[in-house]
Amino acid sequence: MPGVSIHVVDVARGVVGTGMRVELYATTPRRLVASGAIGAKGLLEHEGLGATFAAGTYEAVFHVAEWYRAQRVALPQTPFLDVVSYRFGIGDPAQHYHLPFKCTPWGYSCFRGGA
Repeated sequence: MPGVSIHVVDVARGVVGTGMRVELYATTPRRLVASGAIGAKGLLEHEGLGATFAAGTYEAVFHVAEWYRAQRVALPQTPFLDVVSYRFGIGDPAQHYHLPFKCTPWGYSCFRGGA
């Protein structure tokens, strides 16, 4: 099953990132592939994510501070993490690329998962 899945978990509080705004861009040329809010299962549910992605570089963008503020988590006026983005490559379009994003207001981890 090709495509991309994006999963968000707040590891400090042990909850999925329901409501966090996320975008996925192709980088060359830059174009929006998918955007939306993380659903109740912690996943970005967007029909475009099930497509076969061309080999290349992509960028995932997570609106971390906006989400924590909506969750009423106390943040400094200038948050340590605001908008987090990371670039990743798709080398084999036939494979599925699962992108877990684990975060706190003070740090994050992103990697290719095994889903």
